[in-house]
Amino acid sequence: MSTPLLQIRNLAIQFQQAGTATTVVDGVDLAIERGETFALVGESGSGKSVTALAAMRLLPGTARIVSGQVRLRDEDLLRQPEWKMNEVRGRRIAMIFQDPQTSLNPVQTIGRQIQEVLGRHLGLRGRQARGRCLELLKQVDIPEAERRIDQYPHQLSGGQRQRVMIAIALAGEPELLIADEPTTALDVTIQAQIMALLKDLQRRHHMTLWLISHDLGLVADIADKAAVMRKGKIVETFDGADGPLFANPRHPYTLELLAALPRLEHCVGKKAEPAPPLLEVRDLKVWYPIRKGVLKRVKGHVKAVDGASFTLETGRTLALVGESGCGKTTLGKAILRLIPATSGKVLWRGRDIDTLSLKTRCRAMQIVFQDPFSAMNPRMLVGDILAEGLVSLYPAIPAGERRQRVERLLEEVGLPPSSRLRYPHEFSGGQRQRLCIARALAVEPRLIVCDEPTSALDVSVQKQIIELLQRLQRQKHISYLFITHDLAVVAEIADQVAVMHQGKILELGETRQVLHTPRHPYTQKLLSALPGKALESSLTLLRNKSLNSSGDNAGAHKYP
Repeated sequence: MSTPLLQIRNLAIQFQQAGTATTVVDGVDLAIERGETFALVGESGSGKSVTALAAMRLLPGTARIVSGQVRLRDEDLLRQPEWKMNEVRGRRIAMIFQDPQTSLNPVQTIGRQIQEVLGRHLGLRGRQARGRCLELLKQVDIPEAERRIDQYPHQLSGGQRQRVMIAIALAGEPELLIADEPTTALDVTIQAQIMALLKDLQRRHHMTLWLISHDLGLVADIADKAAVMRKGKIVETFDGADGPLFANPRHPYTLELLAALPRLEHCVGKKAEPAPPLLEVRDLKVWYPIRKGVLKRVKGHVKAVDGASFTLETGRTLALVGESGCGKTTLGKAILRLIPATSGKVLWRGRDIDTLSLKTRCRAMQIVFQDPFSAMNPRMLVGDILAEGLVSLYPAIPAGERRQRVERLLEEVGLPPSSRLRYPHEFSGGQRQRLCIARALAVEPRLIVCDEPTSALDVSVQKQIIELLQRLQRQKHISYLFITHDLAVVAEIADQVAVMHQGKILELGETRQVLHTPRHPYTQKLLSALPGKALESSLTLLRNKSLNSSGDNAGAHKYP
């Protein structure tokens, strides 16, 4: 039997904070063979990324490796001096980090950042380095590479920045490529392109790929082997040679992850009871002028939203879906008048929204932004953040009653009342999203615009947020404009779907109709790009096993 390319044995890692040691990786064993795609899956905080960072020797100063080995071929990387690791990192092992926006240097061109790796590991300089850099940009399908090479990260889209990260990782021609959540928050078509690109590059360069993800559907589509991680431990492993991945899960946690997956078959459908229109959008346009020349004359327009029309009924959810850059968020903000509209009308219960006072609009409509951490003031206590809207819109409410309302809001979103005395950074991503929902609920709005509220959350936390929104809708009869690129989440929560592309709504209808019998070719393209096709066979096997099992066993687990 051949020696694995990378072997991790009994790895244990602790984080030291305020004199307390917390074990985040607890006795991990795994082996990755040459040329295979290995996936490590689990929830946020399970220890996946920390395990990979330990292999790269990139752990933060508060972390301590308690025990274990990380062997690359025959070398234990944990025993190597730092100068030796500088030769390993980028050359033998490279890593694509989760967030390209924060991983790329904002003050250096993308060409300069790729050439830095080429110079460090391959000794390429000048024209040679620039030529190789252009080759790499073309390999990762960056359009107009000759022009893009001298651009900065902020001038590229999210998908293009992720491609640049891949180019940087490939520059040193590594044996092992670690991809840490490489498609998180990307829309389905870009996600499919990135993963197809990685697999193609893996074949061409004979690389080994270690994928870190919380997306079981994505993993099932591309991985040869997978390990499920929970609370620092690997609880279950799967080998594609034995059949479809995840076809025979035994651990309750794996079953829980599979059950939490949003799926198109879970369409909520359109509610039967009649409901009056709450919000009507008529031919709304948001155009941005393109100014050129010395006099900055308008030479054209960027049509971010180009004639959108729809009606949202009271107590219903309308999902607005489409790729990044299609105008979804711009449309949501224009409805709330957070940005000005070029033309068109927004009617609130039959009245032009521009005739309503600012206070009335703020009381009626709120928004939950995509990134909960940047949406909250890090210097304010949670209680003050939640009470901010009450202080502004209902100043007559006494301080004691405001505090009671804040505590009640925290309980409504599943957090203890004592949370009001903590700061945003003390909460997990899912908890911070709950806080943003609580803040939106504070002034008792009738409409909440949810802008990608689950895009960066793992499946179990995503399910909790969806169930929370549904419960609040039932209790308070709130309407949601749910902006997302995830069609499976749409199936779980929406009554109607509007499909948007290049500023226009191409298809609008009931959820079941749009997702199962789409009429427009673009909707069909989005659906065909959904990951998880390989997982369907595994879920079918699970359901059949559940149906064929005895009465005692049938009730043991909730099969998806």
